[in-house]
Amino acid sequence: MNPMPPARPAKLALPVLLAAALVPGVVAAKESDRTQPMNIDANHSEGNLAGGNGKYRFNGNVVITQGTLEIHADTADVIQKNGETERVVLTGKQATLKQQMDDGTWMNARADNLDYNVSSEVIVLTGNYKVDSERGSNAGQRMVYNTRTGDMQSGGDGTRVRTVIQPKNKAPAAAGEKK
Repeated sequence: MNPMPPARPAKLALPVLLAAALVPGVVAAKESDRTQPMNIDANHSEGNLAGGNGKYRFNGNVVITQGTLEIHADTADVIQKNGETERVVLTGKQATLKQQMDDGTWMNARADNLDYNVSSEVIVLTGNYKVDSERGSNAGQRMVYNTRTGDMQSGGDGTRVRTVIQPKNKAPAAAGEKK
């Protein structure tokens, strides 16, 4: 079995950056994470990337970490073409990710399937997705997000979409109320 070539951290971390952008008013994911080494742990991995083309699959308790970024999935498929990562597909019941933002707050996301196309910079979240941060949340069955343009589409397939935007300045707790 051929070992998988080193991952391209800046490209593979982009799904998390876009997930942070899905919630209105959320600041960027921690920029320094993209310069950290990426670690991928799994129960099993296999694939063939001979000639720089093919798919490499990690499965069984997949954990990907890079700085504050932490992803958990049942499977992670890395698809390469001409030696470059073309797509990253994360699946699970549910695949989850969390990352600290530059302002110190945390973003959490989950979906049954996260499919990121590196060249088009588009990610598709499907299957009960939800993105949460201190600033708000967005949830539904399917979302398409272009990380390059910021365009987002969700719903329109007969299912409902729910967005919650937290107030910019939350009112302080009244005397005697628990925080």
